[in-house]
Amino acid sequence: MTEFDAREQAQQILDYCLLSMRYGLNFNTQGNISVRLPEEDRFMITPTDMEYDRMSADDMVVVDANANVIEGRHEPSSEVTVHLAVYRRRPDVNAIVHTEPVFANVFGVIGEPIEGALVNMIIYTRGAVPIMPFAPSNNTAFGDAMCDVMGDRNAVVWANHGLLTVGPNLRDAFKASVAVESAAKVLLHARAVTDKVNVLDYESLGLRSGL
Repeated sequence: MTEFDAREQAQQILDYCLLSMRYGLNFNTQGNISVRLPEEDRFMITPTDMEYDRMSADDMVVVDANANVIEGRHEPSSEVTVHLAVYRRRPDVNAIVHTEPVFANVFGVIGEPIEGALVNMIIYTRGAVPIMPFAPSNNTAFGDAMCDVMGDRNAVVWANHGLLTVGPNLRDAFKASVAVESAAKVLLHARAVTDKVNVLDYESLGLRSGL
């Protein structure tokens, strides 16, 4: 990337970090965002332990495939190796958003997948969102195990921790986060009214054909 492009990419990450706070998806220093850069084995990610409203585009960190810092004045997110595991396992993924939204986390606590309460969620995620059993999330082993649980879907809930969504670009990855949290909220409210909720199935709707 040129210097201008890199700056633009860093600003885009920051914009979505701030948007995640506005939408109530993250609080304090929770969560992280990364993107795959055009250069081979280069990734840009948010720094560790920094509040989003105190962050600037200059605080973003560029790492290689082994999490070595290539550019940046800070250490990368403590979950950088999880992001790198996803990029290694999913060549279709160019952006990752990790948030800690309340309603998605309810499903992580009870260990139950988030089913397709809303059609936009299953379009973005490619089906019900599975649950990754709780484990420390700052290592490659967690990332590989999480990828096994997520499979070819675009979202996974970390039990007792948060939500991770992926996409071909940052906009789509973030839209998936918003859609999952919205569907989780609707599903929980629907269950407060009835135990017979209607949920949608990705495969039966023919969405693999681009519907």
